[in-house]
Parts: sequence; structure tokens; C-alpha cells
Amino acid sequence: MKREFCPTPENAGERLDLYLAAQLSECSRAYLQKVIRSGRVTVNGAPGAPRTPVAAGAKIVVELPEVEAPAAPRPEDFAFPILYEDDCMVVINKPAGVVVHPAPGNPDGTVVNALLGRYPELRSTELPDDARPGIVHRLDKDTSGCLAAARTPEAQSRLAAAFAERKTAKVYLALTSGIPKEARGRIENLIGRHPVNRQKMAIVRRNGKPAVSEYEVLRRGTLDKHPVALIRVRIYTGRTHQIRVHLASLGCPVLGDALYGGARVIGAPRQMLHAWKLSIPHPASGEMIHCQAPVPEDFRELGGAIDWQT
Repeated sequence: MKREFCPTPENAGERLDLYLAAQLSECSRAYLQKVIRSGRVTVNGAPGAPRTPVAAGAKIVVELPEVEAPAAPRPEDFAFPILYEDDCMVVINKPAGVVVHPAPGNPDGTVVNALLGRYPELRSTELPDDARPGIVHRLDKDTSGCLAAARTPEAQSRLAAAFAERKTAKVYLALTSGIPKEARGRIENLIGRHPVNRQKMAIVRRNGKPAVSEYEVLRRGTLDKHPVALIRVRIYTGRTHQIRVHLASLGCPVLGDALYGGARVIGAPRQMLHAWKLSIPHPASGEMIHCQAPVPEDFRELGGAIDWQT
């Protein structure tokens, strides 16, 4: 499968493997490094190397090997912290760096593999989508925090409907590069595919889906003399990359987010976005289940290096 990319000025100087990992979020960086070393990636017609710096306007061509997906995901050991669990559902604290479901370059080590290992009943072919058993919503690979999953076909259908019908409440914490001008606000617009870079989402005037976020600046500070903020965001819709796009539109992208400009000035271990709180109606009783994921160590460590205003 051939994919072509043209870096923008904001990507100039990034390592080739890091740039491609941001563009091809379904593939792991380690997998892409192997693809690059195999000679399947060219930059302006010449073979690239993982450390090759990309230039704005360069033509990058990637030949991804055809990967035959397994008939079904393999069950694996379950090692995620559990925030809530009963016979119908489970809410885990997903670590950063973990993919939700198998994809090329990530055939195992995903949340789905772990769910199958813990709940053998999910291996039933009667599930609404037996390629992604139990999955009712997603988090980006580098986003940590609350992730709900179903244990039965009926629960999967009802939980998925609760997300689609906006009956859930989702609150995130973000460390950002830059500080919004307003201490709090509401962002309401349309989000769709970026007109040039198809791997990105963007705020669009038409052919997009409604996206609504509310934010509040909790703390302001500096890191290496660069302004940063701790921001709480509640989302009322669940568009792809919604928080990342909305915060970038305020001039304060998520720290470590190479795709939306948050990695240009300050280095971060990953995209510093955490799904902090999740409230969701129980699929059987309808009672609201409230979960909160502790802030992860890498988030706290980076926060500890920031010179916060008092």
C-alpha cells in the first residue's frame, strides 16, 4: 500500500520516523523504523533513514507492506488498572503508548488483546463488531486515562449508543505549549479532514461534523522560559483529535503533539493529554457510573518541572 506525504513548514527538521509516526498513527514507531530501513520509504526519490530530518515541501513516499490481519485478535494477559468492573462492563486506566485495537504494525499488545484474555466471553462471533470486541469508544495511542469497554454484545450496543447520543461526560487534562488568551471558554465549530494533510483533522466551514469543547485554564507557568498551561477540557462530542485541534486553534497545542505543533519548542515524553474523568450510564441499570483516572507519572513529572505562577 503506497502512501505519500508532503511536510509543512511546521514539520521541518523533525526526524523522519517521528514525522511518519504522527502521520500514520495506526502504525507503531518501531514498525515504521523497520519499514524505513527496508528501503520502502523515499524522500524526494532517495531512500530515507529513521533520523533523516524532513524538509517542508519534500515528497515522502511510503510503501507499507501488505499485512494480512489475523482471523481474530489473540488473547493476552490483562495488566491494566481497573477503575470499575462488573458483569456488563469495565473501565480501565489506559496507559499512554497502548493502541486500543489491532492494526498494521500493532497486531498485539492492544486493549482488545487484553480484554480477550480477561473475558473469554468476548470471543463470541455474535458481537456487533467481532474485530474489536468490547470497544465502545477510543483514545489515541498516546492519550492516557479512562476507557470503557463492554463485556457482552448487549452492553456493547448500549454503551456505544450512550457515546453516540452524548449521554456521557468526558473531562480531560492537558499540558499545553502556550496559554489561551481567555481563562475559560467554549469552542463550537465543525471538524473535518485537513484539506492538504489528510492525516490531520482541522476546523472547516463545511463537510465537517459539529464539535463542542469547553475549557478552563487551571494553572499558568513557564518551562524553559516558554509559557505553558494546565487546562481542563470537557468535550460534548467525540470527534477524531477534537481536543488537539481545538487547543491548537487557540494557539496552545498539547505539549508533545507533533501532528498539531505541540512538539516544536518543548520536548515532552508524549502527547500530554489525559482522559481524567468519565461518567457513563450503566448499560443495564441506567445508573451513572463515575470514574476518575489518576494523573500518570510522566504527566506529573513534567508538571513538576514547570515553574508555576502562584
